[in-house]
Amino acid sequence: MRRWDWQVVVFAALGVCAGLDASAQDGRAATAAEREAIVREVLREVPLIDGHNDTPWAIRSRVSNHLGDFDFFDTTALERSMHTDLKRLREGGVGAQFWSVWIPTDLGDAESVVTVLEQIDLVHRLAAHYPNDLEIALTADDVVRIHADGKIASLIGVEGGHSINSSLAVLRMLYDLGARYMTLTHWENVPWADAATAAPEHDGLTPFGKLVVKEMNRLGMLVDLSHVSAGVMHDVLDVTRAPVIFSHSDAFALNPYPRNVPDDVLRGMPENGGVVMVNFCSFFLSREVTDRQADREAEQMRLETLFPGDPEAVEAGLDSWKAENPIPAVTLDDVADHLDHVVEVAGIDHVGLGSDFDGISNLPEGLEDVSGYPALLAVLLERGWSREDISRLAGLNLLRVMRQAEEVASALQRTEVPIDTLIEEADETPEHE
Repeated sequence: MRRWDWQVVVFAALGVCAGLDASAQDGRAATAAEREAIVREVLREVPLIDGHNDTPWAIRSRVSNHLGDFDFFDTTALERSMHTDLKRLREGGVGAQFWSVWIPTDLGDAESVVTVLEQIDLVHRLAAHYPNDLEIALTADDVVRIHADGKIASLIGVEGGHSINSSLAVLRMLYDLGARYMTLTHWENVPWADAATAAPEHDGLTPFGKLVVKEMNRLGMLVDLSHVSAGVMHDVLDVTRAPVIFSHSDAFALNPYPRNVPDDVLRGMPENGGVVMVNFCSFFLSREVTDRQADREAEQMRLETLFPGDPEAVEAGLDSWKAENPIPAVTLDDVADHLDHVVEVAGIDHVGLGSDFDGISNLPEGLEDVSGYPALLAVLLERGWSREDISRLAGLNLLRVMRQAEEVASALQRTEVPIDTLIEEADETPEHE
């Protein structure tokens, strides 16, 4: 499925270019104040859509999902503060947020389904609790309308196929409850797909995994390829009838960590029409930070060997090592480098933002919380990105993907019925003598 230039029409219709002098089109020619003004004007016209934020689990871990026990206008007052609250979302110009309803991979099958339902319920209750600021969005039109009304569109993304317990019926019910993407795996493999960070079991997607993708296409649920193996990425691109997303991933060429997207997959984005939404986690952005983490783990293993049964000695030794080996600094320019690389390889129509806030600990300087998006966009303008470029990055690219997925689903639902194949039927292995 090839992309189409829907963004240009919407960009003109929104009037983003109105009233701008030509010199302001190139951010390199603008002053810092002019770049800030350009960013603020763009974010008034175009909803900035962040593809991944783990606030729902952060709320669960702090207050057990009791919304009356904290104030989401300011979460800095919590004993363990968060990256996200309504005050800073407003400061950051966020127009729409995919709230991740992540659940741990080590829950039992039945518990996984119950827990993801509880997290979806939390997102709905959060929006209802703050109706002047949040509203649930199910479609691209919803996002545009809610943003125009001055509120933050709240979308739901399921992080990890373990949440459906290998059941297409559960997948359909999650869609009916508002889920608009599903990340096929998390850190561990699922019975029908390989994760990037686990030993391969399936050589990509199993036959049932391909049915999962096809049913997601039929529903209109975006297929999210963050966390999956390169084999799964290629298998999905071969099977899908709709554009895919990477809700929170970086470029493998800049940091060869398996969670990141290799160039051969980036080169497939124009034909597929998908979007790679760049992650803000220092561990994925910076090879130096990744290497430092590997060294830290090696040092911990060494200390545990030297001091068996003495966790205090291990902890003291590790504290000393950390003091001598601080985490390397990561900046807005490191994020911009990954964004530039995605654009260089895949094109400006195929890049977005997927912060991973409240699911990560090490963040770039200037992006410590959700208020930092304007500073990042200003850096891009300074690098030579145009107003139209940052508008596409901020939200127009993902709106186009959402609309295409909705159109594909509408067409498929006229010719296809819900898939009711069970995993044991799809992935049955013939007995060998």
